[in-house]
Amino acid sequence: MKCFTAITTLALFAPASGFVPSPLRPALTQLFAEGDVILFSDDDGQEEKLSTNKRWGSLSPAVKARIVQEGQQRAVKNKKKREPAADKKMRMMMHYKKAMVESKNQSRVQRPFATNSPDRIALTDMVVGDAYNGTVISLTAFGAYVDIGSECDGLLHVSQISRARFVEHPRQVLSPGDVIAVTLVKSSPDLKKMQVSMLSQEALAEEDEDEEEFEERIPLEDLATDDELWGEIKRVTSFGAYVELGVVVQGWLHFMDHPEFEFGKEPSDFMKVGDRIRCWVANVDQERDRLKLTSQRPQDLPGPRREMRRVVSDSEY
Repeated sequence: MKCFTAITTLALFAPASGFVPSPLRPALTQLFAEGDVILFSDDDGQEEKLSTNKRWGSLSPAVKARIVQEGQQRAVKNKKKREPAADKKMRMMMHYKKAMVESKNQSRVQRPFATNSPDRIALTDMVVGDAYNGTVISLTAFGAYVDIGSECDGLLHVSQISRARFVEHPRQVLSPGDVIAVTLVKSSPDLKKMQVSMLSQEALAEEDEDEEEFEERIPLEDLATDDELWGEIKRVTSFGAYVELGVVVQGWLHFMDHPEFEFGKEPSDFMKVGDRIRCWVANVDQERDRLKLTSQRPQDLPGPRREMRRVVSDSEY
């Protein structure tokens, strides 16, 4: 009868979780006699439900931990499936921004000196024409910025990288972190700007001569399509050559517009630096300061007339 009363009291006062509240524990302990079975106990101070799964109890702790971890991963995966589209898009955007920041931090180049280091040379102490060893810091579509130990980075224009090949983008030749030898071409301490070059001293000397004659050059406004010009090839690339014509800009001659062009030949096979060539203006772009040439005589130009004279004898009259 005592056992039935204890069970009845437990059913009335025990919570739905099946654990005996602490206030009822002393009273129920007195009701049970020796030999009675205690269904629930919280003597350790924690409400723990006794496990009745013998298979789970026989598993090793490592296997139990793995099963629990897999269950948690499935729960997270199912939760993401039920995630609203707006929340999922926001989470993906945050993940993308974090990846971009990490990629940018990893791509940063270690400078030889800190930007505020006292070991850096002032622009007023830099000598135009001197050679320096610089570190490529970043690449752009129009060139690269090089740290040569001065108070500001020098601009290496894409046209100042090579004369042996046509460089469309600096990444074809350079990468951030490369150590290169450059020559200081221009320096402006007031504007905190300077320009460097990878060209040889001979190539730089030719450019200086061309700049001295700049005031006497022909402006693009004075040129028209089909105008005939004579020029000298200054640089040969994989697609054509730059021709010096005495104009404010050098003309571009595509290799297929050369009179000696043949399929299977490289531009360097029939276009040489220093060759004088006769060409005509194909297009003038004043907004972009570009001049396109051709060495094929335009068909619209009037050619020499061929006159035929008929000789008539006096006997016919």
